Amino acid sequence: MSLNKRRSKGIVGWPEGDRPRERLLRQGPHSLTDAELIAILLRVGIKGVNAVELARQILEKFGTVRSLLEAPLSALFEIKGLKGAKAAQLVAAMELARRISLPDSRQRIIFKKTKEAAEYLRSRLQGLTDEHFRVLLLNRRCVLLEDALLTVGSVGKAEPSIRLLVSRALSANAGAVIVGHNHPSGAAEPSESDKLFTEKLVRVLAPLGVKLLDHVIVGDGLVFSFADSGLMDEILLSSQT
Repeated sequence: MSLNKRRSKGIVGWPEGDRPRERLLRQGPHSLTDAELIAILLRVGIKGVNAVELARQILEKFGTVRSLLEAPLSALFEIKGLKGAKAAQLVAAMELARRISLPDSRQRIIFKKTKEAAEYLRSRLQGLTDEHFRVLLLNRRCVLLEDALLTVGSVGKAEPSIRLLVSRALSANAGAVIVGHNHPSGAAEPSESDKLFTEKLVRVLAPLGVKLLDHVIVGDGLVFSFADSGLMDEILLSSQT
């Protein structure tokens, strides 16, 4: 019986020294391939395909672990046998990997520069397949009071209502806000609707004593900051006329 044929019957039939889970415990996670690590999350394969082979099929479809992390749930369902518990376990692990890159929520976050807020929003928004719109609510010392996800929608459809955003700012007693959203297309340049929304938000918040410090747009590895580009200054100036 060939090695491939024997292994397709299931990892439980492999010699103990070859099993991914046992090797991880004995040699550490660095000793395993990407497919073997994913196989441990899957736990078991499907009829005729063991967990490692199924993991290899997943990687062949998405190309890299990063692409897998950024893939929507619907794309995982396209893989035969990746349903229910298997999909849930894999998605949960991917989401934990994403959250590891975020600042520790137990620490007080202070944005001393708009660039720091832009980087924070990049970590929250990059790679998402739907458009997410977030608002960072700050006190007058630029300490983060709340990071709120306001809306999720298809491309160009996630713009929140001004009323909702103002309500969140007032309820948090925020002295300043920074808004941000992603462009799933990968481009980071602001659209005309992005500019109009920012102008409107400035005009609504100013009489309430709340400053709009920046509007950040996150693309594929790119970040656009209204503040750092000078566009925010132009909007603030025009709002005073």
